[in-house]
Amino acid sequence: MSLSNVKHIFLKELRSFFNSPVAYIVMVVFLVILGWFFTSNLFIANLSSLRTVFEMTPFLLLFFAPAITMRLISEEKKSGTLELLITKPVKESEIILGKFLASWALYFFTLLPTFCYYITVSFIGRLDFGSVVGGYLGLLFVGAVFLAVSVFGSSITENQVVAFIVSFLIVFGLFMLDKVLFYLPNDVVSTLEYISIDYHFSNIERGVIDTRDLVYYTSAVTIALVAGTTVLQRRRWV
Repeated sequence: MSLSNVKHIFLKELRSFFNSPVAYIVMVVFLVILGWFFTSNLFIANLSSLRTVFEMTPFLLLFFAPAITMRLISEEKKSGTLELLITKPVKESEIILGKFLASWALYFFTLLPTFCYYITVSFIGRLDFGSVVGGYLGLLFVGAVFLAVSVFGSSITENQVVAFIVSFLIVFGLFMLDKVLFYLPNDVVSTLEYISIDYHFSNIERGVIDTRDLVYYTSAVTIALVAGTTVLQRRRWV
């Protein structure tokens, strides 16, 4: 794998994000909704905590991740530029990784303004800095999984709407798994709990960095990116 190719695709996609009004619209909507919940919790419920931010962000990501990635591969498939890109000395894995990193960087820049919430709350009450760092790390990990899955969703179709729906259904399933365990047989509960993304996020959110959680996030991202790469590789030989 050529890092220079990954870097080129990463920068190209990142520029295309910020040259398009869609990215700004999605970012603004994301921040407005999150800000509304934060201020409601702060001024109406009178709770000086970032818990609302950490609880609401994964939920908003269910829509944010598919929205910003649905065009990454599908649009290039539809326009025919993907075939031109593949004919160049660029591997499918480099295409997938570069586009994933660009979407993850956009998500990072979207999260960055929310740090002002921490500054605001720290003037009002006392916060555990360790749990705040853990919470933001957890959000980055959750975002990585959702975005990697959404890039895979974009790779399997030429239709952006279909890509959005497929990606949403997968990430929604990962998000909801630990919330339906009560209705499932006991012999599958532990397995499905481990697959659930919210189960691992709740550990990191408390400031507890467990290697099992890191392995889960790394494995989930890798599996999704490998799946997306495989889809593109099969297209080369069709």
